[in-house]
Amino acid sequence: MHNCLVAQSGGPTVAINSSLAGVIQGAIDSRQFDRVYGSLNGVQGLLNGKLMDLSQKTEEIPMFIELLKKSPSMYLGSCRYQLPDYTDDDAPYAFIFNKFKQFDIGAFFYIGGNDSMDTVAKLSAYAKQINNPIKIIGIPKTIDNDLCVTDHTPGYGSAAKYIASTLLEIGHDTSIYPINSVTIVEIMGRDAGWLTGASALARNEYNSAPHLIYLPEVPFHETEFIEDVKSALKKYNNIVIAVSEGIKDESGRYISATSAVEDTFGHSQLSGTGKCLEYIIKQNLQVKVRSVEINILQRSAAHLSSVTDIGEAFRLGMHAVKTAIEGKTGIMVTAVRRTNNPYVVDMGETDVKNVAGLIKHVPREWINERGNDVTQDFIDYAYPLILGEPVVKYQRGIPDYLNISHLYPNP
Repeated sequence: MHNCLVAQSGGPTVAINSSLAGVIQGAIDSRQFDRVYGSLNGVQGLLNGKLMDLSQKTEEIPMFIELLKKSPSMYLGSCRYQLPDYTDDDAPYAFIFNKFKQFDIGAFFYIGGNDSMDTVAKLSAYAKQINNPIKIIGIPKTIDNDLCVTDHTPGYGSAAKYIASTLLEIGHDTSIYPINSVTIVEIMGRDAGWLTGASALARNEYNSAPHLIYLPEVPFHETEFIEDVKSALKKYNNIVIAVSEGIKDESGRYISATSAVEDTFGHSQLSGTGKCLEYIIKQNLQVKVRSVEINILQRSAAHLSSVTDIGEAFRLGMHAVKTAIEGKTGIMVTAVRRTNNPYVVDMGETDVKNVAGLIKHVPREWINERGNDVTQDFIDYAYPLILGEPVVKYQRGIPDYLNISHLYPNP
């Protein structure tokens, strides 16, 4: 198949570079490709002619693949570029496929989330239209865990581990004073509450935090919220509330929707949900209250990553290469959970049309009837994904990751 090309897109995660490492290792082991190229900043790298020879990196940097597996964020950089429908404008497609021809690319691997799978679907459809034999494969990633078909997405397990660890530490922090207080923790999750639900993993034999959890899957009722807080304060001096940034009222309006700003894919840009709930409590209860927004902190926290997450991301990258060699295209590779105890996951694949543009929500039955907590089924699902602690190399007291200066603007 001559050469292959890989790119990354969307938001960073702890595990996305491990999938990249899996693609590189899979291509080397297969002996079906002469070179492995990387496109800097997603499909925009193809449009801008910015490609990197990753095969050369494996020759120049000792233990490059192992270092890549444990380095967070995106070694190749990212983009938020949306391809137009090729029936309306095929100019970028013609340019991209000319680059494929120029570099003798037989397979293109795109690592990303929902919007990236949209790109995979469009490129594979165009390839079919022009009878181009290139194999185009999607590899999932997102801390949001909202891609359909796959049991879970690389990046989620490590982010969930960070959230759970942070909520446990917040529980310790808030418990020291014998006065009533409320701490609201706003967690990423525009449309799905997988990451916020993972806060329940912080609970142990002595820690009950978070005491309340609110996800986007259930409509938010202000009156019930105040009742929930009052009830919790009768049991605990200090309560911690985990809330998704994307919670909505019964009409479907975001609680924090004070701005109409959207990204290039039409997604609402949210912030301020925690502050909104803080204001509601201040208006209704005489209690000390504060809110914190975790925001992007869990996306590149490799010092709190999950071995399970890193290992599965690598396996998915390897499996993507295997599917391309088998002649498959227009698919996304998936994780298939066979058993939960013991935890066993196989690699599979699905037509990318089953993923692009769709959102996987937390099942309603995994949220309690009141809508202010998750059930044991959710905990049993998420718990195996956070297990294992990789050995992270340190230098000068802080993690020592791969050099990414190639992503910086030229001086």
